[in-house]
Amino acid sequence: MALSRLEKAQVWLFKAAMGFFFMLFRLFSPRRAAGSWKTLPPVRNPLLMVSATQLAKKIRRKEVSSVEVVQAYIDRIQEVNPFLNAVIKDRFAAALQEAAQVDKLIEEETGGEEVLEDRLPLLGVPLSVKESFALQGMPHTTGLISRRGVVATVDAPPVALLKRAGAIPLGVTNTSELCMWCESHNHLHGITSNPYDLERIPGGSSGGEGSILGAAGAVIGVGSDIGGSIRMPCFFNGIFGHKTTPGVVSSENQYPPVSGRQDEYISTGPMCRYAEDLLPMLKIMAGPNAHMLSLDTEVDLKKLRFFTIPHDGGSPLTCPISKELMDIQSKVVERLRADLGVNVQEVHFPELRYSFQIWDTYMGLPDKEGKPPLPFALLMGEPGRPAWPLWELLKWMMGKSEHTFAAIGLALLEMTHVSKRSTFIIQQKEKLQREVDELLGTDGVFLYPSHPRVAPKHHHPLFRPFDFAYTGIINILGLPVTQCPLGLSKEGLPLGVQVVGGKLQDHLTLAVSLHLEKTFGGWRNPGAN
Repeated sequence: MALSRLEKAQVWLFKAAMGFFFMLFRLFSPRRAAGSWKTLPPVRNPLLMVSATQLAKKIRRKEVSSVEVVQAYIDRIQEVNPFLNAVIKDRFAAALQEAAQVDKLIEEETGGEEVLEDRLPLLGVPLSVKESFALQGMPHTTGLISRRGVVATVDAPPVALLKRAGAIPLGVTNTSELCMWCESHNHLHGITSNPYDLERIPGGSSGGEGSILGAAGAVIGVGSDIGGSIRMPCFFNGIFGHKTTPGVVSSENQYPPVSGRQDEYISTGPMCRYAEDLLPMLKIMAGPNAHMLSLDTEVDLKKLRFFTIPHDGGSPLTCPISKELMDIQSKVVERLRADLGVNVQEVHFPELRYSFQIWDTYMGLPDKEGKPPLPFALLMGEPGRPAWPLWELLKWMMGKSEHTFAAIGLALLEMTHVSKRSTFIIQQKEKLQREVDELLGTDGVFLYPSHPRVAPKHHHPLFRPFDFAYTGIINILGLPVTQCPLGLSKEGLPLGVQVVGGKLQDHLTLAVSLHLEKTFGGWRNPGAN
């Protein structure tokens, strides 16, 4: 069964629109000045090369003070942020005061290290936070100029839980405009760069998080993901990230809010440089829902069923997977077979060819009461009237728009949507859901490319906008995914893969991430490649 004529016309229209946007962008966009630095200075302070779990242990044992750790990360942020523009607002003075209070608490604690570990597992450890999450006293704008001056008065639940566990926020990090693009660029806070090559993107929408974590300016962070916004930044910046099974970690007090059925697809999860930090972070962030995930269950990797899906079957909307990414996924398969003695079966799902159309269709579905999602143009105009996309495009051509080209393009593409949803696409999703759920069960995981290529250069995703479908389809399927780094390419750019599990089987993909870190080396120092 193939796409209908109307659906083929939509694909053609999308491609034609991208060609038109490419022409406009080349004609009217300002040129970025070439920088003399392409990579960052290397990490020198050994405290920056230790996981959050180990840092917390050292702090509890008084082997190092929280003030020393927090100061080390402040120094690193001040060293690299002028190149990256990842942290858009810091709270360094407050963080140092909180670190001093931590050190005082440890000095006065009479119950011993075990009591502190149980009650405050991240005591004294620095934390970075995506700016779309409410962090009390910090900007809460998601890069929208009309929200300039909006300051969070509360903490988003996962942020509050991490703080309650002893973590110390250092600041908030940049996002794409309204968190709906794969490059972290907006006209309020500017553009963020990749620590492995400043001419390349760090991904989005959690790109500021990915960038500062990859640069060793943070050790743990918080991200959200409705189409790959944790996984793409983690892939491009060579770090670990986990998209949780939806509905487990609270998504309250994030901006923009979800609407329609989007709460079924959005996930909040941890981002970090060391795989051993994923599980304890998730356990904290899940709060009262942690029991849903069997996170205390020991996993025997030799008893899991492994599968590999090398590509989406040849969608006309996405780039083919690059040879280096196909090769590294094949190496993962080889190592799993050799190290664990497991069989890794290659499988293919024809429905994956329609990944973007499935994501686009389901993101637009109404909720149970029949209310459709908030239009993107409405969010762009907040708190006033909705934006007029064509008018904003004309203003952008004159250098007068408050919005990025990506946001305007998304609002224009939204105008092409037909009111009646494609029966064919609904059927493809339902068939894919059944097949994948049956394949994975409660003891299966599959490998899937994170993106068709390594981190693109700035603005290049504008002209291949549907490549995120490799991550977006997993959101619609409602599956947990751990993004794992797999070393560097010949160009010195991070490689990686998605490890996908069945619903509520997050503990399986987290266990695989630990093995892949041990096998492939995990995060790499960006200044030393």
